[in-house]
This record gives sequence, structure tokens and C-alpha cells, in this order.
Amino acid sequence: MPPLRLYADTSVIGGCFDQEFVEASLALMVRVREGDIILVISELLIEELEQAPTVVQTLLTELPTDQIEHVMISDESEALRDEYLAAHVVGPASNYDAHHVALASMARVDSIVSWNFKHLVHLEKIRGFNSVNLRLGYPLIDIRTPKEVG
Repeated sequence: MPPLRLYADTSVIGGCFDQEFVEASLALMVRVREGDIILVISELLIEELEQAPTVVQTLLTELPTDQIEHVMISDESEALRDEYLAAHVVGPASNYDAHHVALASMARVDSIVSWNFKHLVHLEKIRGFNSVNLRLGYPLIDIRTPKEVG
């Protein structure tokens, strides 16, 4: 069976250093190192990590490069993000969250992993993102916590 392709948002990387989320977040990183998971990360995640403490920024450099896949921001990802915002799936303040979902949807990942319970790992929001995806011809997106996939 091929490895899972999981899109990680910034909360998962930061979760490796947060007492509440450390166990499940680090277990996910172990699965990446063991080759069970390909961690899909975006240019957006890299931008967000620039604001994080150095120890958080360097976590990705400790993972095998062949287990990491990069996706880039594009006009298409920005347009899909804007569709989520126009549909009021999330508000304008959650622009980055909507963009993470757009990038993951376009990359056709198996799931997004996140600790963001307010805007991502939330049934009503997942339904909203998927409503837009179906209308525009993108695949359904699954959003889970690292604990659920670890």
C-alpha cells in the first residue's frame, strides 16, 4: 500500500512543541520518518513558520526530504481560497486556513492534519469546504487531527 499523503498545517508543526499536542504530533513525524506518510507542505506553511521560534522552524529540516512533498501557491489556489471565503465557510480573518484547504484540495491529498478545531477540524467547516469543492470539480477533502491518523 502506498504511503498516506497528508497535508500538514502550521498547528501540527507547532504541536510538536506544545504539551497538549506533542505526543500525537511527534508520533506523526515518526511515521513520516518511517516512510508510512508523505508530509505535504506548502509555501504558505513555510511563510507562517518564519514567524515561529527557531526550534519549530527547524523541525522540517530533520525529516527525510524524500518523505516531504511541496505544493506552491498559485493563481488557482488563491481563486479556490477566495471561493471558500465568498461562500462564508470561514471569515476573512481565516484567509490562511482557507488557503491551506485550497492547496491541499488541489494537491489531492488523502487528508489535511491540523489542530485547528475552530476553522478546520470542525464538521460544519469541512462540509462547507466540500460543498465548494464539489461545485467547482475538486475532490472531497478530509480533515483530521494527527491523533486520528497516528
